[in-house]
Amino acid sequence: MNFLTKISKTEIMARIETLKNELKNQAISAALITQNVDIFYFTGSMQNGLLYVPVAGDPIFYVKKSVVRASEESSIEVEPLGRMRTLGDRIKAHFGKPSILGLELDVLPYQLGVRYQQMLNTEIKDISSLIRLQRSVKSEYEQTQIRKAAHLVDEVIQLLPSWISIDMTEVELAAKIEQYLRVRGNINLNRMRGYNQELALGMIASGSAAATPTYFDGPAGGLGLTVASPQGASYKKLAKNEPILLDFSTVVEGYMVDQTRIAVIGSLQDDLLQAYEVSRNILREVEKLGKPGVSWESLYQHALQMVEQAGLQAHFMGFGDDQAKFLGHGVGMEIDELPILANGFKQSLQENMVIAIEPKFTFPGRGVVGIENTYVVKSDGLESLSISSEAIIVVEG
Repeated sequence: MNFLTKISKTEIMARIETLKNELKNQAISAALITQNVDIFYFTGSMQNGLLYVPVAGDPIFYVKKSVVRASEESSIEVEPLGRMRTLGDRIKAHFGKPSILGLELDVLPYQLGVRYQQMLNTEIKDISSLIRLQRSVKSEYEQTQIRKAAHLVDEVIQLLPSWISIDMTEVELAAKIEQYLRVRGNINLNRMRGYNQELALGMIASGSAAATPTYFDGPAGGLGLTVASPQGASYKKLAKNEPILLDFSTVVEGYMVDQTRIAVIGSLQDDLLQAYEVSRNILREVEKLGKPGVSWESLYQHALQMVEQAGLQAHFMGFGDDQAKFLGHGVGMEIDELPILANGFKQSLQENMVIAIEPKFTFPGRGVVGIENTYVVKSDGLESLSISSEAIIVVEG
């Protein structure tokens, strides 16, 4: 018996039609989709293969493995991939030779890109931004999955006071959170598009460990368990009167919510509490400003103004040379989707874009405080998909 939920054919075909229209607008005759998340988005299946989408005609999902499972899952016609050396001739015989072929060059290895170009003997055009922009606007189905994920996260938030204790290690707390979410459907993969970026549960870290910088492109680092994975939870024990950073995501049917809350055993010092309130104030302002037509960078710039007024610019989104230069990022099937709220991104928000906004402050040797909610853009501002209380979680020492 198959217990897995399929994405409706109506949903998938709407995505294909949107892609075709965008290809046509850019005079691209076909797209060859190769990345697994994009394949899932346009077929409903994450089996190993290549999706060919012509502007004229019906797409075909050429599957290497498993053809049987892809045929059950996919809303798109499935054919065995067969031998790669003959695939180009098969595509040209079925669809004709594409004058311009679109590829996801942001994630496609160079060697494969050259191979596909030679296979179809045609001009190549990058369609990464086209696909990422399409995926940034979420359907009702997609928003529903993210809302379900937010409810799971909230269950964890409500249980945390009973889980957190003095001398518990960060990784023990992370494991409790992972176990709770895993058996309730979390796939335990935070998929990322960024090259050499990896993330599992998120950042469960405390005190000085949370403020330790690392390679991950975010405001908090975490020591991690080893230099082979220098981020996130470590063997450090939770201690009194230091911030515990609870920055984690949950994935439902492939879609994630990203959220951060702060806990403390005992109490936080006044300057940390003040920084936390600045974080909340930034969210309140951005919630009102984040309407369709507003540029992505303007929200980041407005946050910077508030940070400077509070005298906290040295601590915003990291410290020193390790400061992250953004306020928020799109989330969906990947945790680093569009839009990006940062300087240089003059594009406008569109209704139903989904964004995680995370104003945080790093205090070296002491910890990280801040907050993060996941929002959907609506006509009158940002609607929070995160439902958890924003109050600091206080545990008696």
